Amino acid sequence: MNTADRSLPLSFLPLTPIRRQKLYALLVLIAQAAIAVTGSIVRVTGSGLGCASWPECHPGSFVPVAGQAEMLHQIIEFGNRLLTFVLVALTLLLFLSVMRVGRRNEIKLLAFLNGLGVIVQAVIGGISVWVDLKWYAVALHFLPSMILVWLAGMLFVKISEPDDGTATRMYPRYLRYLAAASGLALTMTLITGTMVTGAGPHAGDASVLPEDRLQLPIVDLAHIHAGFMYLYLGLVIGLIFGLLASEAFAPVRKVAIALVVFILAQGVVGMIQYWSGVPEALVPVHVAGSGICTALTAVLFQHGYRTIGGSAVVTGSLEGDAAAATVASEKNVEVTA
Repeated sequence: MNTADRSLPLSFLPLTPIRRQKLYALLVLIAQAAIAVTGSIVRVTGSGLGCASWPECHPGSFVPVAGQAEMLHQIIEFGNRLLTFVLVALTLLLFLSVMRVGRRNEIKLLAFLNGLGVIVQAVIGGISVWVDLKWYAVALHFLPSMILVWLAGMLFVKISEPDDGTATRMYPRYLRYLAAASGLALTMTLITGTMVTGAGPHAGDASVLPEDRLQLPIVDLAHIHAGFMYLYLGLVIGLIFGLLASEAFAPVRKVAIALVVFILAQGVVGMIQYWSGVPEALVPVHVAGSGICTALTAVLFQHGYRTIGGSAVVTGSLEGDAAAATVASEKNVEVTA
C-alpha cells in the first residue's frame, strides 16, 4: 500500500470514482424526495396511526400485529418506516465513498448532514405518532424533508467538481441575490403549503379530531399559499432572464426550463385540488412536485458558485487519484507478471 493510500481514511474500502459518487448523490436526492411522497400516501390513506407506537409498530412488536389496526393501514405505515432504512443505507454508502477518497470538507459535511437528517426525521416521525398526528407535528415532519432535498441537490452539483479546482462565483451579484430570493420564496411556499394541509381534510387517521387541525380558514390559507407560489415563479423567471444575458446560462439551461415547467405544473395541480375538494390521488403528486421543485431550485442556486478547473477527475481528490493510479499500476504489474 502506497503512502497516498495510507493517508486516506477507510483504506479497506474500494476507491469510488467520481462518476459513481455522483450516482450515489443522485440516488440520495431521489430517495430524500421519494420518502416525502410515501409519507403523503400514509396520510391520504388514513394510515398514520396504522403503527400506533414508535419505534415499535405496536407495544411489544416492531412489526404489524393482526387485530391492532386495519392490516392495510399497518402495512402502509410500516412500509414507509422500512424505506427509512433504505435511505440510511444510501446516505451511508455516499458518506463512506466520499470519506474513502478524501473529498473536500464541504462535500463530507453535506454527505454527513444527509445521513444525520434521516435519523432526525425518523425521530420527528415518531414524535408525530406520539402526539397523535397533530397538524404541526406533521408539518414539522415534511419541512425537514425538503431541507434534506435541498442539501442533496447542492451535493449533487458539488460532488462532480474536482477538489483542487478554484471556487468561483458564476452568477453576477444581483443574480446571486435573485437566486437566494427564489429559494426564500420557495421556503414560504412550502411553509404555507403545510398550513393548507394542516387545515385540510387529510389528517392522516380517522381518529384525529377536528379540533386537532389548524383552526384557520383553508380558503384564505390557500390564497396565501398561491400568492407565494406566484412570487416564487416570478423570481425564477426573472433569474432565468438575467442568466440569459450572461455566460452562466448555458450550463443551467435544462435545469432552468425544467424548473419553470414543474412550478407551472404544481400550480395546475394545486388549482385542481382547490376546485375539486383535494382528492386523495393528487396529494402525493403535489408532494412529489414539491420535492422536484426544491431539488431543481437547489441545483440552480448551487450553479452560481462552482469549483472549476482542477485535475482530480478520477475520484475528485488529488489523494484519491494518486491512490487510484497506484492501484491501477499494481494491477497492471500483476497482469504483466
